[in-house]
Amino acid sequence: MLRHQGYCIVPKAVPVATISMLDNDLGPRFQSTPFGQGGFYGETTKRFGRLLAHSTHTAELVQHSLILAIVEDILSPFCDRVQLNVAQAIAVHPGAPAQLPHRDQDMWRAPIGATEYLVNVIWPLTPFASDNGATIIWPQSHGPAALQELPLCDPVPALMEPGSALIFLGSALHGAGANVSESVRRGIIVGYSLGWLKPYENQWLAYPPELARSFDCDLAALIGYRQHRPNLGNYEGQCPSVLLHGDARKPLGAIDALLPDQQAQLEVFLDCQRQVV
Repeated sequence: MLRHQGYCIVPKAVPVATISMLDNDLGPRFQSTPFGQGGFYGETTKRFGRLLAHSTHTAELVQHSLILAIVEDILSPFCDRVQLNVAQAIAVHPGAPAQLPHRDQDMWRAPIGATEYLVNVIWPLTPFASDNGATIIWPQSHGPAALQELPLCDPVPALMEPGSALIFLGSALHGAGANVSESVRRGIIVGYSLGWLKPYENQWLAYPPELARSFDCDLAALIGYRQHRPNLGNYEGQCPSVLLHGDARKPLGAIDALLPDQQAQLEVFLDCQRQVV
């Protein structure tokens, strides 16, 4: 369904208790965060990131095994490794108008139609209803359909309960609905993108080495402490994971991190050079 419709809902993806504990952890930050500025972020909507620093329960969503398997399946044809693009909490308050329909892949202004650049997952912290600002998504508006001026299908609200997850492609047209209820609609968006793109959220500032050292190695790699071959995102010519262990202050020597075809080409070239010598 995800490839055909551009989105799907996974019911009961995590225990409701996990979402409740996460919501409790984020409560003080929701309270203290100012409303946004501008028509896109919304002046009756609150947003904040760095969720892995605010609650340990965030990792259960970010590293959800089924979600990561889906993300890898969608994005791996276009990159060596995927990365965390964003982990952001959003609260749509009563009176908030509908958000401008948009495609998240457009932040990169890259060619569209053939490549998927990211996969997003929205996790509701409160019920998503048709009257409280549930995400609106246009089925079959993804992939090559993103080149069309108008979507083929009418939009639908993603109605969900906490514990469920909405997965949608970065090429799918979507936006927050209007909140005409008297309650606040809260949710989390976790996004994954191609590892060679600049992420929406600056992960290295959000999670500097002193904080990333507390993460398990897979999570640290997902937020950027891992090279994307060939040699992208390195630190002194090495994998940035070197910052998480040992003494990274000492001088380091650069180490090749090439794709298999590049390594093979290099070996052929080096063999030719040895024969000349």
